[in-house]
Amino acid sequence: MKQIGVYRDWTVYSANSGNGTTCFAMSKPSEVAPSPDGYTQAYLYLSSRPADSVSNEINLVAGFTMAADQPASLSVAGQTFPLFVKDDAAWLEDPTQNDNLAGQMRAGTTAVIDVTSDKGIKIEETFSLAGATAASKAVSSGC
Repeated sequence: MKQIGVYRDWTVYSANSGNGTTCFAMSKPSEVAPSPDGYTQAYLYLSSRPADSVSNEINLVAGFTMAADQPASLSVAGQTFPLFVKDDAAWLEDPTQNDNLAGQMRAGTTAVIDVTSDKGIKIEETFSLAGATAASKAVSSGC
């Protein structure tokens, strides 16, 4: 894995695998409230895998196990996107919205993720979008 650059609150990497190059930007939350039991570290990713025809894929690693049977969402710039949850990870329920969400992230200042832990506690993770535009451009050009 190779670091391409740091863009304020986002860091961009590229990695080569048997399936070609993957490029991704990642950021840590500025706030997690309340902090769940066993919380490790959350990350929000924006990935491109050209060999798989994937661009602007959003992925959350929450840092704790989430309840799969509870609604989860990501809100940015006044728009809310439902999330599909599995264990400690989440993706957009409708992957055709990846490009739309990536555009909203470039326009917004924060991304707020609302999820429920496997213990039934509602948790909000807030991510800064400072540097997200430059990071997304680096992801696109890096791959």
